[in-house]
Amino acid sequence: MAGSVNKVILVGNLGADPEVKSFSNGGRICNLRIATSETWTDRASGERRERTEWHSVVIRSDGLIGIAEKYLRKGKKVYIEGSLQTRKWQDQNGQDRYSTEVVLSGPGAVMTMLDGGQGGGAGGGQGGGGGRNDSWGGGGDDFGGGRSASGGASRSGGSAAFDDGLDDDEIPF
Repeated sequence: MAGSVNKVILVGNLGADPEVKSFSNGGRICNLRIATSETWTDRASGERRERTEWHSVVIRSDGLIGIAEKYLRKGKKVYIEGSLQTRKWQDQNGQDRYSTEVVLSGPGAVMTMLDGGQGGGAGGGQGGGGGRNDSWGGGGDDFGGGRSASGGASRSGGSAAFDDGLDDDEIPF
């Protein structure tokens, strides 16, 4: 295989308000805790079961940090696209520890508020529409699908229709 893919897609709820850290060199990062839940019915007992998985998300894109800081709050449902990264660090006792995180940086990073923005302020129209899905990409080219660094487009309401050049009657299934 010529290449590989490191892409994570999560849809979940924030377990806490975003935690933004500023550094002396002017850089910033934003940490999120996102919960994803899986529900099923136990075959033996017939009881409804649920399992929640917690994910650590680190935002390194300045634009996305600003949006997360301004509009995201505990309980909000978000869609994110990032990459999986493991970092090594030392605890108080000098022991090596490892943390695996979903990192949003670069042109492939996407964050979408799924339950609409309820935050105050206009902010150029970002996050203010109740019930609307607001998408923000980490930069790069817009290849359709509603990704927008300006936040005005909805992922589900893309303006460009896909045309593969085939007539539906020609498809064998």
